[in-house]
Amino acid sequence: MRPYLIAETNWKAVRETKFDLAVLPWGATEAHNFHLPYATDNYQVEHVVAEAARIAWEGGAKVAVLPCVPFGVNTGQREIPFCLNMRPSTQMALLGDIAQALEEAGVQKLAIANGHGGNNFKQMIREVGYDRRGIFLCAFNWYESADWNQFFDEPGDHAGEMETSCIQHIAPELVLPLAEAGDGATHKFRPFGLRDGWVWAERDWPKATDDTGAGNPAKASPEKAARYLSACAGNMARFFMELAACPLDKLYEE
Repeated sequence: MRPYLIAETNWKAVRETKFDLAVLPWGATEAHNFHLPYATDNYQVEHVVAEAARIAWEGGAKVAVLPCVPFGVNTGQREIPFCLNMRPSTQMALLGDIAQALEEAGVQKLAIANGHGGNNFKQMIREVGYDRRGIFLCAFNWYESADWNQFFDEPGDHAGEMETSCIQHIAPELVLPLAEAGDGATHKFRPFGLRDGWVWAERDWPKATDDTGAGNPAKASPEKAARYLSACAGNMARFFMELAACPLDKLYEE
C-alpha cells in the first residue's frame, strides 16, 4: 500500500491523515502510432506523478494522488476508432465536482497533472475557481517539468522518441518492435500563419498524420526515459512539497 495513492490506501489511513495537497492525473485514450498502447498518456502521467508523490511523501508532504482520469479532449480524432473524446465542458463539470468533494474534505489545494496535449485547463480553472473559493487550483503538463531536449534527440509531438522511450521504460511488454512503428511523419497546414504556428487551429488527425504518430520513434530507448522521468519526478516532487507547505495566504512573495 502506498498511502499517497488514494486508489491504494484505505479509510483507516485516510482518517488519520490531514492531506495538504491533492494531485489529479489527467490523460487520454487514443491511438499512438502502430506500436504504443492507447493508454500511453495515462501510463506516463500515473507513473511519474506516483514517483513524485513518493519523494514528496518521504520528505514530509502529505500528498494525495487521485485516480487518473483516462479520457481527454480528442475532438480531432473522431474518425479513429476508440479515440474516446471528452468535451471540455464535460471536463469542467467533472473538475468542478472533484474540487467540491475535496473542499468538503478539507483539502485546500488541487494540482492537475496533465498528460495529454489536447487538454487545456486554464479556462476551466478560472471558472471552477470562481465558485470554489476555498480551494486553490493549478495545472501543469508533466512532460514540461524537465527539458526533454536534454534527454532526447528528436522528442516528437505524439508517439515519437520521448513517448516511445517512456513506455519502453514503464510498460515494455506493451510496446511492439520499432520495426512495426510508422515514422510519425506529419503534414503541415498550407495557409500562412497556421503553417508557421502563430495561428492555432485544431489538427484533423487523420489528415495531419499517416500513422497517428507525430514524431519519429526510431531513436527511442528506455535508458533515455529513465533519466528523463527521474528529472521530471524530482522537479515535481519539489513543487508538491513547496505547495503543500505553503499557506494559502502566503502564496505570493512580499
